[in-house]
Parts: sequence; C-alpha cells; structure tokens
Amino acid sequence: MGNNDQSVNLKLALARLDTLPAMPAIAQKLLGLQLDTDEGESEFLRLIEQDPQISAKIIGLANSPIYGASRKVISLSDAVMLLGMTRVKSVAIGIAATSTLAKVPEGKLKSTEIWMHSMAVAMAMITIARAMPVRNRPQDDLMFFAGLMHDIGYMALSFLDVKASDVLHTQLQHASGRMAPKIEYALLGMTHAEIGAELARHWNLPEEIIAVIRDHHRVGETDVPEVPPLVRLVNVAEKMLGEFGVLHHEQAITELEWSSLGIDPADADDIRARVDEVATQAGQMANAF
Repeated sequence: MGNNDQSVNLKLALARLDTLPAMPAIAQKLLGLQLDTDEGESEFLRLIEQDPQISAKIIGLANSPIYGASRKVISLSDAVMLLGMTRVKSVAIGIAATSTLAKVPEGKLKSTEIWMHSMAVAMAMITIARAMPVRNRPQDDLMFFAGLMHDIGYMALSFLDVKASDVLHTQLQHASGRMAPKIEYALLGMTHAEIGAELARHWNLPEEIIAVIRDHHRVGETDVPEVPPLVRLVNVAEKMLGEFGVLHHEQAITELEWSSLGIDPADADDIRARVDEVATQAGQMANAF
C-alpha cells in the first residue's frame, strides 16, 4: 500500500465515526458523575467495583512506592482514601478508555508502554506545576487526566491500522522530536495528535482535554493561539521524559518555556531532579498495570 493510499484510508476512517470505537459505558458514566455529593461518591464506587480490571489496577496503583502506604492496600475503598476521589476518577476513565483501543495481538505499540509513558507524564505535570504560581496552576485531577489522555492518538492509530502504526513506530525510533510530525505527515497525512483529537471529539471529552491532545506537540508554532498552561505542561513534561516517550529522546527546554509557565528558569535543575524521581516511580508502577 502506498503512503497516499494509507493517508486516504485513515482520513476516511476518521470521517466515518462508526469506525471509531465508542467510549465504554462505564467511562461515559464516570465522566458525568459529580463527586461533590454523597450520592455521587457512592455511585462512583459502585461503578468501579463492578469492573474487576479497573478495581485491580487502582489497588495496584495505591500500593506503588510513590504513595507510601503504611500497609498493603487490599480494598478499593482504602485505595480511594489514599489516592483521592478525583485522581481515582481520572485513572478509572483512562483505564476504561484505553482498554477499548487495545487489540490482541498487539503490534509494535504496546498498551502497557503507552500507559506507563502517560502515567509518567501525568505525574511529571503535577510535579512541575508545584513550581507554578497558584493562580496559573491547573487542578490536579485535570492535569492527571490530560497526562493520561495526551497520546491516545497512537492507540487509536493502532486500532484503525496496525500495519501503519508498526511502520510509523519503526521510523520514529530513529527520529528527533522535531522531525516526528513531518514523519507522521509523510506516512499518514496527519499526526497522532490529530487522530487522537478526532477520537476525543467523538467521545465528547472536555474541550481543554481535546486541546491538549491536539496541540501538545505544536507549542511554539506561529499558527497556534495562546497556549493554555495545561497544554504547555504536557509539552514540557514529555520533553523531560525522553526515555519514557515513543521517541526515546529527551529534548531541551528553553528559559522562555519555563517563564511561560511562571516558573523561574533557575529552578529548572531542581524540578528536573524531582521529575527524574517521578519517572523512576512510574517505571516501578508498571507492575500495577
């Protein structure tokens, strides 16, 4: 199949929404739940308890070293107490959403690897945001969800065309971060970010999450309007986590990028050290998933 044919096929697939997977019912329900009432919290726990895969992964996450539980967590309610309702909600939606895109057998893109990368980015975003002025800092649960969802386009591509996904990942192993979008356009006629944004629209995800998925590699381009802090945080976190990324290349972060987040560039080394710790913990957490 020629590259042009591949581009046409992908665009046709994305144009026909029935070829995209529906968001799982449990994820839809979780997205719509308000957690600020007793009824909402009870329904939230009831929904998660009905899904053994989600429950097991959340309990595994609670037992990871980063959360420092004083004893082994064996129940969902204890995991929720340790992690917090809003974080568990983000993780549960992320697990449900990505599970519907996982194919067996998998191609070169492994769902466990993309999950670990996304978890590392989510945790790094929260770490970086601690250095931001409070007034500019996104909410923790929104950062966590954005981190988990930002690269869902890679999974959507694998779902739609595993052969194209395999070719892309072979080419990206030897590419720099700046070259990646050009490689994706040459092969697919679009980027994984555009594919992911189309899926996010199909799933009616919040607009700020769609913007993260669509624009997290476009920060700095002249045709991108003012970059929201959430988008910039994903971009910076990915640059710092090169070894955890699809490209496996760490990228430099400019003083202007730090300043745009309201962070003093002089604090960059200290932030990088903390993010390195988070990356190590994310690797340890892979066993939970």
